[in-house]
Amino acid sequence: MPDETNILPNVGTAGLRALADAMLAPKSQARLNDLLARNSDGKLSDEESKHLDSLIEQVDELNLLKARAEFTLRHQEDTSEP
Repeated sequence: MPDETNILPNVGTAGLRALADAMLAPKSQARLNDLLARNSDGKLSDEESKHLDSLIEQVDELNLLKARAEFTLRHQEDTSEP
């Protein structure tokens, strides 16, 4: 039996699909790309480094949410099959 704590029970199928396909906002993604490139060159200020950490945390949380949505969709498909 799957770990029920990873399921998003109160989200409809359309919402789950939207979550599974979610991406970081284009403006945030562009900023993340810029900060990552400049970080590899060692050119970030302390404030920029904190912002980079914050964006990476957002990406991590988004990826967890996407994985839970995908897991829930699969679980719904598995339980709806005869």
